Amino acid sequence: MKKLLSFLKDYKKESILAPLFKMLEAFFELFVPLVMKQIIDVGIATGDRAYIVGRCLLMVALGVIGLVCSLTAQFFAAKAAVGCSTKLRHALFEHIQGLTYSEIDTLGTSTMITRMTSDINQVQSGINMVLRLFMRSPFIVFGAMIMAFTIDVKAALIFVVAIPLLSVVVFGIMMWTMPLYKKVQKGLDKVLGKTRENLTGVRVIRAFAQEPKEILEFEESNEQLTRMQMKVGRIAALTNPFTYVIVNLATAGIIWVGALHVDNGLITQGAVIALVNYMSQILVELVKLANLIVTITKALACASRIEKVFDIEPGMVYGDAASYENKKKEQKNPEYAVEFRGVGLTYRGAGAESLSELNLKVKPGETVGIIGGTGSGKSSVINLIPRYYDATEGEVLVDGINVRDYPMETLRDKVGMVMQKAVLFQGTIRSNLCWGKKDATDDELYEALEIAQARDFVEAKEGKLDARIAQGGKNLSGGQKQRLTIARALVKKPEILVLDDSASALDYATDAKLRKALREMNYKLTVFIVSQRAASIMHADQIVVLDDGKVAGIGRHEELLAGCSVYREIYYSQFKKEDGKEAQA
Repeated sequence: MKKLLSFLKDYKKESILAPLFKMLEAFFELFVPLVMKQIIDVGIATGDRAYIVGRCLLMVALGVIGLVCSLTAQFFAAKAAVGCSTKLRHALFEHIQGLTYSEIDTLGTSTMITRMTSDINQVQSGINMVLRLFMRSPFIVFGAMIMAFTIDVKAALIFVVAIPLLSVVVFGIMMWTMPLYKKVQKGLDKVLGKTRENLTGVRVIRAFAQEPKEILEFEESNEQLTRMQMKVGRIAALTNPFTYVIVNLATAGIIWVGALHVDNGLITQGAVIALVNYMSQILVELVKLANLIVTITKALACASRIEKVFDIEPGMVYGDAASYENKKKEQKNPEYAVEFRGVGLTYRGAGAESLSELNLKVKPGETVGIIGGTGSGKSSVINLIPRYYDATEGEVLVDGINVRDYPMETLRDKVGMVMQKAVLFQGTIRSNLCWGKKDATDDELYEALEIAQARDFVEAKEGKLDARIAQGGKNLSGGQKQRLTIARALVKKPEILVLDDSASALDYATDAKLRKALREMNYKLTVFIVSQRAASIMHADQIVVLDDGKVAGIGRHEELLAGCSVYREIYYSQFKKEDGKEAQA
């Protein structure tokens, strides 16, 4: 909690003024029953209408002053709560951005979204309510009890009994419900995850007519969440009836004792009304306090979940700039652009290695093809180059320097990564292409589009580079999205370009033109092509064939066709033999 409370440090003034003005409001409120007592005992008893009017005006003045204090307190409380939650949300987002793929995979996307939205909103409500009521309610409760003692000691003893009983009820229910609210938030994570899965996969669900199955699974998750919320709601609902029973019994006791004292001439009728009013104030404030406790309980449960994300330290430590520059001086003309030395990779929580014993040397300007069956480890290999994951065995070198010794920005600037899934963002074609280089000129953008075989369809669009792109690129075809993501990577002119099955939606002719354009670029570009198509990688300088995370063969097309059974099987599944020779189908 200390870390979360540190976000309030810029709102110290608001955090002090909000409860202070609330206490001022409470202070004026405590005088109202005394004024009422004077109206009854003096004004009504003597028939002095002028006195009654004067005291009524005093009550109105106390109410107006209390209202001003309340509004002022609300302003400061809201400013502190919203400001703190905004800073917290920014810090959480920044922290998540600093986590590695391994930590993000472990946490899950849905739970991170819940913690950045619902959980932080609950914390915001908790801060707001605490600043407004946490000091006001106890002040009214104990203040009313003290004021009752000034009126009649024996009658006030009822307050001494009632208040501890009410505290036991309120705090007992709080301790009971706190762990249950944590379970509710976990259930919300599950429902959000299911919703996100259905929305992102809606086309596949419809294609296989799986709507009834998904609806049933969603209803089950939602029903489970509903049951948990109803359970915790029933327990929390016990607060009001229990507090009302105790307070009303105490009120009845006050009236009874007060009536006896009035009959004996010890106190006046106005004093009894004042005592009842004080008990009513206590009732109202304890009900507020009970609701405040529920809000605080939710906020604490959510704050604990947020803090757990902050407690996760990024698993990767990057090299510092000075150390990198020294190593760079030692590697003036590195022989290899990328080198894998005995590399193995085991994903966190996985039972077996996803990649093992990979040894590969790639010279600057070479093109490397990576092929293999589904799940053979192709993406695992290329994810090690920009250090999205760390090799669990061996080492990966870029320009002769271990990727662990690179500052993150330096390493990522060297590598142009085109992911397997083409991801575009809402905006324009220009704004998407400029991710790699913010100040790229139109000529640079068109050059990248030309190489990526995307210039024709971009120029055909209304607005050209300023044509609008929907979120996720939903107004583009699969091939257009892939070509734009390739162009985006090329804009920053990387030394290493990685195409992770990113031409799968292109036809063979466009794919061939793309590879030809990459070979003819005006600088030495080292290219890694991951593909399921043998045609896409058969002209590469080296082809790495993977089978279940292990290297089945490395070499050129002809060498592998003659000596690697795995490559031969893949190749002949896409091409057929004719008269002992291979010919394209």
